[in-house]
Amino acid sequence: MSCLKCLKYIMCVVNFIFFICGAAIFGMGIYLMTFSRLSLLPSLQAMSIANTLFITGIIITCVSFLGFLGALKENRCLLISFFILLFILMLAELAAACLMLMYESKIESFITTDLEAGLKQSIENRKQHNTTDDWDKVQETFKCCGIQNATDWKGSVPQSCNISGTSYWHKGCFKSLKDSFEANLLSTGIGVIIVCIIEVLGMCFSMTLFCHINRSGLGYK
Repeated sequence: MSCLKCLKYIMCVVNFIFFICGAAIFGMGIYLMTFSRLSLLPSLQAMSIANTLFITGIIITCVSFLGFLGALKENRCLLISFFILLFILMLAELAAACLMLMYESKIESFITTDLEAGLKQSIENRKQHNTTDDWDKVQETFKCCGIQNATDWKGSVPQSCNISGTSYWHKGCFKSLKDSFEANLLSTGIGVIIVCIIEVLGMCFSMTLFCHINRSGLGYK
């Protein structure tokens, strides 16, 4: 019983921490929505930086809330829902990783083509409205300009490309993003493995509590 109580409170604490993190990501997504109007990839317009943070925040918040409340109240319905959602998330992550490895060259070609379309939309939008979008955030963060270089902006180079005065970043954003991904590939892989381990532990803990409640005959509460 003492082990199960320990397990219960570990689940509560860990899920509460994830709930706070999810709420912070959710809030950041809402905050960025007030600035971001165009996505880097028009084909994935719904998956702009702001929308991605918003959706990720909602998922983390909802799943961790189920885990926290299910463990605290020892509710079988909430615990099994938490288990199923974690299992679906883990399958989705593994499927996405496999697809990225299998279609790496096609994905690279698709991203390049879509970035060109996104940049064209951004240029047209800036002519009509003096606004910023995801391109500005990427260029400021990675110290890059355009897809290959500043000439991609066709004379409408934004302030986010400026080093000083009329001098622009020489490296294109596609190469900068690709280099950054490759440089952090090991860290990304380790991060994904850690997330999968946390999800597996979460499923194990929730199923252990679920089975204990079943044996105790508490039923649905």
